[in-house]
Amino acid sequence: MDLTPAAHAAALWAGLHLVLLLVLSVLVTRQRRKHGVALGDGGVPELERAIRAFGNATEYVPTALIGLAILALAGAPPLLVHLIGFVLFAGRGLHAVGLSRSGEATLPRAAGVLATWIAYIAAAAALLFYAVP
Repeated sequence: MDLTPAAHAAALWAGLHLVLLLVLSVLVTRQRRKHGVALGDGGVPELERAIRAFGNATEYVPTALIGLAILALAGAPPLLVHLIGFVLFAGRGLHAVGLSRSGEATLPRAAGVLATWIAYIAAAAALLFYAVP
């Protein structure tokens, strides 16, 4: 099966986001083992932050990846898919770093939220553009 260049771009960003989610999941597991907490956060701030960093990524990433896949199917240019995928990936990574280090508002966390929203807005606008034949 021959894939379009945009489909290859979407596959790249889907794969990288899966790696990010796996890393965040492993960080939760490490904190659980370190603090002996099997369920919930056990009142451990580090574990709570790791859980939220993973949870927050799982709240945003799947929908965005669906958007990237549909953009690829709709014939969007690969560069557009790459730009949105990169901004989303950078945003989710920054947010996870900022949230994992502190429960407070941090520059990486704020920048991550902003980048994620920019990726969402760009994807939504592009999807609406490509929806019109």
